[in-house]
Amino acid sequence: MRKRIKQSVIVTVLMVLVVLNYAYAEIIPFNSELWEIKAKESKIEEYLGKKSLFLGPGGMAVINDSEFTDGIIEYDVALPQARGFMGAMWRLQDESNYEEFYMRAHQSGNPDANQYTPVFHGLPGWQLYYGEGYGAPVKYAFNEWLHVKIVVFGPNAEVYINDMENPVLFAELKREMTTGKVGLRVAGGPPGLAGGHFADFSYTSSDNPPLKGQPKEPEKVASGTILSWSVSNTFDEKSLAGKFRLTENDKQDLAWTTLATERTGLANLARVQGPRKGKNTVFARVIVVSEKEQVKPLQFGFSDRVNVFFNDRLLYSGNNTYRTRDYRYLGTIGFFNAVYLPLNTGENELWMAVSESFGGWGIQAKFPDMEGISIKE
Repeated sequence: MRKRIKQSVIVTVLMVLVVLNYAYAEIIPFNSELWEIKAKESKIEEYLGKKSLFLGPGGMAVINDSEFTDGIIEYDVALPQARGFMGAMWRLQDESNYEEFYMRAHQSGNPDANQYTPVFHGLPGWQLYYGEGYGAPVKYAFNEWLHVKIVVFGPNAEVYINDMENPVLFAELKREMTTGKVGLRVAGGPPGLAGGHFADFSYTSSDNPPLKGQPKEPEKVASGTILSWSVSNTFDEKSLAGKFRLTENDKQDLAWTTLATERTGLANLARVQGPRKGKNTVFARVIVVSEKEQVKPLQFGFSDRVNVFFNDRLLYSGNNTYRTRDYRYLGTIGFFNAVYLPLNTGENELWMAVSESFGGWGIQAKFPDMEGISIKE
């Protein structure tokens, strides 16, 4: 009996020490040499009674010697009542590759009031990763300090805003689990975006930080979903203007990378490379083998624009770019489109030319009827 009591006391003391370690994580002053701040507009100033860092749109502040895999990140943020995107980064490999959580001040109370997204090759993927598990409806107070805590453990993260007992978001992280830096960011974009103030930033590394939630059981992938694509190097979208048939000249300078999809069938093309000026398009290619001549429907989604070539002939062109349909249109991806493929006996080549502006570069496709056809590995 005494041995059990002693063990219980030891466990309790250890738990208290863990809690104290998190509670008293050292706050890193913004005037410390540990910070590297890159921003067109930034300043360290007193704001709402705290020593704060103001970051303008496109600004980034990183703790250079930080090494963070799992643990807890905490900070205060003051949101202006204006359109803006303020948040934190972790497992940062460089300025173009990291995990990110940010708050959309102008969407206070809405389902997309905040966002978890991976960033690959400088491209956040909010058009690919949206809805439950990527954002949560939170009502914000403006121009006062909100406390944010992000708990990261393995392939998951949990976010708390003001209420440190009940997380608002449980996210399944999309990047590989690697050690990287931590920091803060305010997203840039069109003119008129607001900056934000941060205060009391701290982080603590831990081998086993506490998560209250658990990942959901993965949904069964629909039969006929394409699970791997060959992805080309980038080229200029303009080279396809007015082109109704692909020729050997269109194909001769292409190099290919095999990209497995996520378990949902989504292929995040930014995992391979990022778009850049004059080279914002790739081909995503699969080979469909048919037992006979027949027509099969293909359901697909894309971000931002697509030209569908089948056996070198253009069958479909679509535009899913942000705000192309009305000022509220987000351009999120889904199986919202369909094309009917005239299959020949034997091998058939499906080439999707996918172009990106911003917000997520992706393709997904599935055959609702696989009778008499297969996807060549």
